Amino acid sequence: MRFVRFQSGGTTSWGALDDTTVHDLSTLPGPEPTLDDISNENRVRELSRTVERRQCDTHDVSEVSLLSPVSTPGKLVCVGLNYRDHAEEADRDIPEEPLLFSKAPTCVTNPESPVVAPDEVTQLDYEVELALVIGRYARNVSAADAEEYIAGYTILNDVSARDTQLSNDEQFFLGKSYDTFAPLGPALRSTLDYDPNNVDIEMRVDGELRQSSNTSEFIFDVHDLVEFLSHRLTLRPGDVISTGTTSGVGLFYDPPKLLEPGHTCEATVEGVGTLTNTVVEE
Repeated sequence: MRFVRFQSGGTTSWGALDDTTVHDLSTLPGPEPTLDDISNENRVRELSRTVERRQCDTHDVSEVSLLSPVSTPGKLVCVGLNYRDHAEEADRDIPEEPLLFSKAPTCVTNPESPVVAPDEVTQLDYEVELALVIGRYARNVSAADAEEYIAGYTILNDVSARDTQLSNDEQFFLGKSYDTFAPLGPALRSTLDYDPNNVDIEMRVDGELRQSSNTSEFIFDVHDLVEFLSHRLTLRPGDVISTGTTSGVGLFYDPPKLLEPGHTCEATVEGVGTLTNTVVEE
C-alpha cells in the first residue's frame, strides 16, 4: 500500500494512492492515520480494506499536489558508500561499518518542486536513494525487529554540491544541505509485503538513464542500518534514513555529467514510484 501526503483546496491530508486515484483518508471516521499507524501491519490491512470498499472521498492524482511524506524530519541521516558498485566507481574500500553523514532537515522539498542551483555551486550532482521513514520510537532495536519500527519506504534524491562537499575538509554537511537538496517522495510504501533489500532503483536525467541497480547491492541492508543507528541514538517518528546511492553519479562519468538549470531528474524505486524534480537557477 502506498500512502501520500497531499494538498487539495488548501488542506493537507494523508491519502492512499491507487494507480491514479488518491483516497482521502481524512474523510474516514475518526482521526487520520499517523506514522505509528502506518508502522502497524494490522492497521495497514484495515486501511487497505477501507480503500477497497471506497469508504472515503477520492481525487484524481492530477488534481492534487503531492507533498513530501515528511515535511521536516527531526533527523535526516544518510549512508555513504552503501552499494558495492558505487564504492568501486569511487575507488574506495568496502566499509566495515556504515559511513554516516547528515543533511539539514530544511533541505527537504516536495515532488515536482524545483531544485534550486546555488549561484556559487559549479558541480551539482544527483543521487537516487531508497529512504525509510521511522514510525515509532526506536532504541536498541535488533535487525530482526527493525521492520516493526519503520513506517515505510520512499525515495530521496541526495542532491549534492560536489565542489563544496569535497573542499570543505571532507565534511559533507554543507555541500549536502542547501535548500531544496533533498527532494523526498512521491509516496510512502508500507512495509507490508515489500522487501526493501531487493528492489530495482534508477535515475534518469532528461530521459537519459544514469543510474540503474538493485538494492541487493547493499553492503548494509535496511534492517542492519536500523540496528546500527538505534544502538547509538534514539530514532523518533518522522526521522528519515537514506540508504545510499548506486554507481552512475554524474561526477564519475568521463567527462562528468553534472546537473544544470533546466535538467529534470526522475528517480525511480520499484514499488514506490518516480520522484520528479527540475533544476532551476537561484
